[in-house]
Amino acid sequence: MPAASSLSVLVVDDQMTIRSLVRSGLQQIGVTTIDEAADGEQGLRQLIARPASLVITDFNMPKLDGLGLLRAIRAHPPISKTAVIMLTGRADKELVQRAVQFGVNNYLVKPFTVGTLKDKIEAVVGGLT
Repeated sequence: MPAASSLSVLVVDDQMTIRSLVRSGLQQIGVTTIDEAADGEQGLRQLIARPASLVITDFNMPKLDGLGLLRAIRAHPPISKTAVIMLTGRADKELVQRAVQFGVNNYLVKPFTVGTLKDKIEAVVGGLT
């Protein structure tokens, strides 16, 4: 059971308000190491430079979308085991199936609550203490 404070999380979303909401939710559950990126390309560069234990990424972004980011993470051995939660405004079956096919660990539908965020993270990394 990891302590929330031991997690390092990279939040990737092109909307600053969503990044702020995710950051706030993470802080409320005790996560202290949080990085942000405005698109998938920036997120991938940051993750390679400073690996995180969890990536929470939006699906729909310019440059490199969430699925592209997920595929790039899984294809790069040093970070391929990084846990990834896909954040989406659409509970689209096809999108979820494609994300699962590419190795997503979980998904979170917007809008979300702090409780839901915590549940989704715990389903991936185990209970947070």
